[in-house]
Amino acid sequence: MNPIEEVSRGSGLDGYPYAFHIALDGNGLNGLEGRAGVCVFHYDPVSGRHTSRIEYYDGLSGGHAISLSPDRRTGFLGNTGQHLAFYDTARPEETERVSTLRFEPTDSSIKGSTHAVWLDGTTGITAVGESFWQFDVNRLTAAENIGAHGLKLPHAIKRTASGRHLVYGGMDHPRRGEACEVGIFDLERRAHRVVELPATCWHVATHPTEDRFYALSFRVVPQEGRDWHEWAMAYFKEYVFEIDADSGRVLRHWTAAGDIPAHINSDVCLSDRELIYCTGGSNTVVLIDLADFSSFRIIDERPDLRHQVKAGRQAARQVLDVLTRGSALASTKHFLAALRVTRGTLVDGVYACQVSADQTLLFTANRGLNTITVYDYPACTVRLRVKMPDLHHHVDGLRPWSDPRLGFHHGALISPQERRQPSTATEYS
Repeated sequence: MNPIEEVSRGSGLDGYPYAFHIALDGNGLNGLEGRAGVCVFHYDPVSGRHTSRIEYYDGLSGGHAISLSPDRRTGFLGNTGQHLAFYDTARPEETERVSTLRFEPTDSSIKGSTHAVWLDGTTGITAVGESFWQFDVNRLTAAENIGAHGLKLPHAIKRTASGRHLVYGGMDHPRRGEACEVGIFDLERRAHRVVELPATCWHVATHPTEDRFYALSFRVVPQEGRDWHEWAMAYFKEYVFEIDADSGRVLRHWTAAGDIPAHINSDVCLSDRELIYCTGGSNTVVLIDLADFSSFRIIDERPDLRHQVKAGRQAARQVLDVLTRGSALASTKHFLAALRVTRGTLVDGVYACQVSADQTLLFTANRGLNTITVYDYPACTVRLRVKMPDLHHHVDGLRPWSDPRLGFHHGALISPQERRQPSTATEYS
């Protein structure tokens, strides 16, 4: 691994053309139950300067994904705690929140508004309970139900190139079981279609010009054969499906054998040439060629022995949390499968990855190592790797030996061509 730099402590944001926004869920294994916050990493590739701002918000939990408004003034912090939460991207201080339970009940504590799409500078759509709801940050309590989503537990949501369709993945439900489905919602007809697949897909990405989307398998198994809330990582082959949003038909798909380090994906984005996604289980970034949809390459962020030893506090917490989720005696196969997925490491991997608008830089956030890396793209050589401050700097009451992870999860990137625009900016999906 390249030498790790300590994060700079500059306070001004002038001269930082890139802003990498990352949802935070704090330390521990299960981000669905953790804290909720935001990290904004500012970077200037010309001078090499960088700085960061980190905030955790009291009364919120399960910080998961960032969605930025088209004018880049407001961030939506998706979470599993049944809140709609928003922050000012310039600070990042919380601006608004509302309980989604006032709109519609939920049948699981992990069924939250984890992702959203924006329609303009103030309005957007997210899932609440069994429905999609349209919100306005200026009138949060007046959200509108626009129709049923049709999935057991909806997750990542994107809007297709034409703007007509919402496409979304789904999680396995704690009581309803395995999902193996994605959804398509027609915004004109306000009607949904469920597409059945051979594997559960949490995360999706959309084609930049055509009404096609990509659904990535997220393969887990229930603890003790029934508990889909505290699932375990599965050592199965992984899929990426290319789906036509108009017909719901699978056009192409890609598979990776179980021994390829492509497990437990998180962020997914597209360049002109590749579909790019990162893995929290395998500690990699996978880049699939869009032309042939078969060849691929891998950036490996798996820590070497020295960095695994340095991450001892993270590893100890990881093992403790794993043991509290399943019996080592009754679920031996789950523990062995997880070790095969992680290739023997005891820390989790890369949860955020975003390519810049001009496709010259690729940003990643490694949850287990608490680092942010900037790669030159498409060469995928390391330009900068930054060791972020411990959680202890931002949360009171932690012991010196406590897990120091900030808890990186999904990210969003503001690039130079995407500086703040008037609120009438082009729709962002």
